[in-house]
Amino acid sequence: MSEAVPPGGAAALVSQYMRGLQARITTAIGALDGTPFVTDAWQKPPGDTLQGHGITQILEAGPVFERAGCGFSQVSGPTLPPSATQHRPELAGAPFQAMGVSLVFHPRNPYVPTVHMNVRMISATGPDGVPVCWFGGGMDLTPFYGFEEDAAHFHQCCKAALQPFGDDKYTRFKVWCDSYFYLRHRDEQRGIGGVFFDDFSELGFDQSLAMLQSVGDAFLGAYLPIVERRKDLAYGQRERDFQLYRRGRYVEFNLVWDRGTHFGLQSGGRTESILLSMPPLVSWAYRQVPEAGTPEAALYSKFLTRRDWV
Repeated sequence: MSEAVPPGGAAALVSQYMRGLQARITTAIGALDGTPFVTDAWQKPPGDTLQGHGITQILEAGPVFERAGCGFSQVSGPTLPPSATQHRPELAGAPFQAMGVSLVFHPRNPYVPTVHMNVRMISATGPDGVPVCWFGGGMDLTPFYGFEEDAAHFHQCCKAALQPFGDDKYTRFKVWCDSYFYLRHRDEQRGIGGVFFDDFSELGFDQSLAMLQSVGDAFLGAYLPIVERRKDLAYGQRERDFQLYRRGRYVEFNLVWDRGTHFGLQSGGRTESILLSMPPLVSWAYRQVPEAGTPEAALYSKFLTRRDWV
């Protein structure tokens, strides 16, 4: 696999794109909800092992989104954490720079799915002194009550975003997403998946970055039409209880399995920003099994399984 060696000024170029992406997404979501995002610009204090800055934006208690967090960070550190060198053991202990945009939106209405998206670039200096960088990211959808047209639309947008970069990319990254967002100990998917890639540099710097940008740019078109279709559907306490129960699975994955969460915590990142993906309310129950023939049971049998959606 070829390495994407960052050209001069790469960090500024990627940072500018990511900050613009964050602004576009939060502006659109804030307009839909009618609630402004709170913006918290932060800087790591002198003396911290991890240095850098970021912008955390969060919307809470809105009529459409109960909690919507979108964060940008640009940090550097003396040693790559273990979660980043899992597939690059030769870079263990190398100094690094990382930047990215990550978001999770938790809707109020149980018929609107939770969504996650992130794009990131990591660069490091290898033992030979040569800088290398790679990209990662993707998006995935986690419904509580499934709609086939929503799943098909989301996946079609993912496929269209990747098509210019090779016929194989959507299929590869869908399989990667399905495998990554699989709750092994529960034998179920987190949601209906999407696309996910990591440690990616095979197209060289310019085209690998262009692919990352295409995925980031596709997010609003993939998600907003679904929100518009479902946000005003009537629901009751039954649907709300099931939503809170399924959010427990979401928390479980983020804290136990998610590499992005682990990277942030292992590298000394800002806890408030790392955990903006957590829902405001959640519940757990012991061995809750939906009754056969119910919409809740259909989520498990029709949507939390690996399927070809396009």
